[in-house]
Amino acid sequence: MKIFGFSLGQLGTNAYLLFKEGEKEAVLIDAPMDAAEVVPQFLRKHDLKLAAILLTHGHWDHIWDAAKLKEITGAKIYAAEDGKRLIEEPDFQNKYLPGASFEPAKIDEFIKDGQTLKIAKLKIKVLEAPGHCPGSVVFYVKEKDGGYLFAGDVIFEESVGRTDLWGGSFDVLKKSILDKIYTLPDDTAIFPGHGGATSVEREKKTNPFVRG
Repeated sequence: MKIFGFSLGQLGTNAYLLFKEGEKEAVLIDAPMDAAEVVPQFLRKHDLKLAAILLTHGHWDHIWDAAKLKEITGAKIYAAEDGKRLIEEPDFQNKYLPGASFEPAKIDEFIKDGQTLKIAKLKIKVLEAPGHCPGSVVFYVKEKDGGYLFAGDVIFEESVGRTDLWGGSFDVLKKSILDKIYTLPDDTAIFPGHGGATSVEREKKTNPFVRG
């Protein structure tokens, strides 16, 4: 599996493009501001078609260009139903996160905990991980060379997602990390929504907020 990361938008939000070498379809995880310009350029350069846009959660910095990308590429949007209002109703989100004047994106497929998405010859497991906000999920891909977790804003290198925003709870976030992330193999690579990559083993040992 090939992984290409893009740090985009006002908050340096990470988006990840995944595809199998030799295949013609790709999957995008999160769609920050400027993704509608950068991602199609990458797709054209590498002769790829975008098959799906997977959203880790509904905060504006992760979904800003989701609607535009869907229009440009025809890719379906996948997200958890608990995040529907955040993704589809900018006015609702703007009450809690001022400045969120993004174009609403229509979710095509609701995803659930434990579900395995089979898209672009990839098997992507959905794990519900609330606490940062309602509808927060992480995506896990198991390949021959190891596991890869796309964690959104649940966990970062030696940090965790904010829980002081609407629908947040540190106790719930901690449980999500312990139950859904720290139970994965230690060598699982973690690709967070902001900042650099880390691993399950490293975070279990060094994360000051949640130790494994």
